[in-house]
Amino acid sequence: MDSVDRRDFMKTVAATAAASALDGNAAEADRARPIFLSTWAHGKPANERAAEVFKSSGSLLDAVEKGINVPENDPNVTSVGYGGLPNAEGVVELDAAIMDGTRHRTGSVCALRMIKNPISVARLVLERTSHTTLAGDGAFQFALKLGFEAQTLLTPQSLQKWLDWKANPQHKTYWLSAENHDTIGMVATDGNGHLVSGCSTSGAAFKIPGRVGDSPLVGCGVYADDNVGGASATGDGDLMTNYCTSVSIVHFMRRGASPQEACMELLKHMVETDGKNKDTQVGLIAMNKHGEIGAACMNEGFFLKYALWKDGQSQLLDSARLY
Repeated sequence: MDSVDRRDFMKTVAATAAASALDGNAAEADRARPIFLSTWAHGKPANERAAEVFKSSGSLLDAVEKGINVPENDPNVTSVGYGGLPNAEGVVELDAAIMDGTRHRTGSVCALRMIKNPISVARLVLERTSHTTLAGDGAFQFALKLGFEAQTLLTPQSLQKWLDWKANPQHKTYWLSAENHDTIGMVATDGNGHLVSGCSTSGAAFKIPGRVGDSPLVGCGVYADDNVGGASATGDGDLMTNYCTSVSIVHFMRRGASPQEACMELLKHMVETDGKNKDTQVGLIAMNKHGEIGAACMNEGFFLKYALWKDGQSQLLDSARLY
């Protein structure tokens, strides 16, 4: 009788252990829910590619890089990568940055010519050097040394837009319209508290050669900190550089604001310091370490649509706006 009881006891112990292991695996799976948050409609396929890479055992850095590659490679996206609108001289200059919230390290490139995937070059600045930013010809030579191929980035469409702009004596030296969105910004979490933020752009259309906006600057276009959260920005890059947009949002979250509250708080601060900012082009996205998100724009004239991939669902949503 005792031996039977002992066997029953051992079975019960084994069953309990197995159940606990299953519960533990379920809890782990429940925690590990990646989320990808990006700016604009072109962020939706970017998020979907990022989720695919992560699901295939890629790292979060891999996912963000490969996700951003999608609009970089798309000639129909005229504000990022291949087909991006050129500077005032008709030359496409690209900026990008990627930040790892665990190591608190960033890689970025500025005014990069003839390389269509600046986010991938920025990733290698992060991983292969002790620098943070490479610019101009130095960034180009770095890319060539690491195997990137030089190519013409102007498409017939982007070239024609530049020719039309140049032929107009009343031409402007910034966005032609609110449809010329100027970045792909992405913030991602692996579901276990690790965050990465990335951004890629061809910048303001027909800009002065050599101009650098917020996108490749740490704390302006991108910021990520596993202890708090991450953020990215889109719009008037010169304005947002002056407000250190992304790191300001993260600091608001550090002090207890939700991602949505943090985005709105920064917009209000911009208007409090200069009332003219009510009419500027500003769009913000943010995510905290718990996976909560926020998205906001300044006004309906530059209305931000943002892409969200979460729990296997890919959506394109409208942000909140201050005015």
